[in-house]
Amino acid sequence: MTPIEYLKLQAKNLHKDFKTQTSSFDPKQGRKVYSYEPKYFWFDMLVDDFKIDEERFKLGNAQHIISKLCGFTKWIELLKASPARIELAILLFDNMDRVEVRDWEQYIFGVESENKVTIDDDFRLQIFKEVFLENEQEVYYDDYRISSEERFVADEDEQQARPVISNSGPKISSLPLGKEDREEFIEAANWSFERIFNRIEPDHPEKTRKLWNAERYIDEELLKPEMLPIDRDYALSLVDAFLVGYVIQLAAQADNEAKNTG
Repeated sequence: MTPIEYLKLQAKNLHKDFKTQTSSFDPKQGRKVYSYEPKYFWFDMLVDDFKIDEERFKLGNAQHIISKLCGFTKWIELLKASPARIELAILLFDNMDRVEVRDWEQYIFGVESENKVTIDDDFRLQIFKEVFLENEQEVYYDDYRISSEERFVADEDEQQARPVISNSGPKISSLPLGKEDREEFIEAANWSFERIFNRIEPDHPEKTRKLWNAERYIDEELLKPEMLPIDRDYALSLVDAFLVGYVIQLAAQADNEAKNTG
């Protein structure tokens, strides 16, 4: 599965959530009101924030919303974007609880204006990874996605707030990880892999699974010496944050292997 196919799948999932719509007439408001039982996205939140027309919401509209969550204004812009810009789009989408598109765009605008330069897509991607993903934080934003642990609730006030990751806990100051830390990180990686695997629905699931190696991901891909020292709990949160793009790459590799052997 390519990154574009992954984002197309998110649009299809969003449209599926819309199709759970039920309506009733509210005499106080004098109009129909709509409710949803979504599986993938908190649709009510998206309706409010993106002014969705609840009577005319088609797949193309869903693609438009997904493109905005990735930092584009239109879906067609996403389809024509460079590989680096697509990778950045994936990171923005999968880290929407940590970085708002608006804040990211304002940051880039400020850097370009102050230095009178234009930052290309490759450098933007590098900045996002080094400044926004690797830095510890205590602020989280609304996440439109429904996690596997969450269930549909009618009243959004019943949803529990996302826990804040502390930056005052134990640190990781050297690599490789100690035995206990490594085991916990590998367990977290396997858990996240299953969640992401089920979400992206690879075209060649068996081949993708064979390519997955949690030990290699933790030992070789996740942490680099230049990132140390790093808060242990924060590093653990990166397991999931960085894994989406990695699993998409595995799925694409599986697709290529299937073509070559087909």
